[in-house]
Amino acid sequence: MDKIQVVIVDDHPLFREGVIMSLAAHQDIIIIGQGASGDEALQLAKDLLPDVLLLDIGIPGGGIATAQVIANVCPATKIIMLTGSEDEQNLLAALRVGARAYVLKGVSARELVSIVRNVAGGDVYVTPAMANSLLFDKKRNQPVGLLPTSPADELTVRERQILEQVAAGLSNKEVGQKLFLSEKTVKHYMTNILQKLQVHNRVEATLIALKNGSLTKRD
Repeated sequence: MDKIQVVIVDDHPLFREGVIMSLAAHQDIIIIGQGASGDEALQLAKDLLPDVLLLDIGIPGGGIATAQVIANVCPATKIIMLTGSEDEQNLLAALRVGARAYVLKGVSARELVSIVRNVAGGDVYVTPAMANSLLFDKKRNQPVGLLPTSPADELTVRERQILEQVAAGLSNKEVGQKLFLSEKTVKHYMTNILQKLQVHNRVEATLIALKNGSLTKRD
């Protein structure tokens, strides 16, 4: 079985080393890189293409801004925000830019390992208490309109651009040439698109996006 490749970026060396020790103690997880800033996180993500990137919000360069860039450049890498911030706006911002999990630093080592495994497998995780707070407006006791009406609403601008080209019949290589991306990067984007739309192939993805109005219908 392939090991889950993990990169950890946090500007507190002692905390970072503790997380590394906790995760590296498990045979199915391997730490392939570590850093302390947004610039280092981006470089590590591009160079190593980890399965999972643990990222602190408070790193130099900004964790949210860094997560957004990495989610666009390396869509196959699943980002876990590991932070001390319980600010709901930070949580919302992290999810909107592409983070797959928002974990508070008080989490136990055992739970963190479980979260890393689940996120690597495609799950999304938010601390239960924060999730409840976000999904329901306590004053009105009604759902807050945070969830998309269709899976296609989760597609980023770049993902929509790529799907437009796929709908036109272009191959991954041709899409890459047109959008100035490597073929490997386009493949990563397509993997992410299929996961978001919960479909198995490019045709199904195109049909769902057309039905939702995410793409311009072609004659």
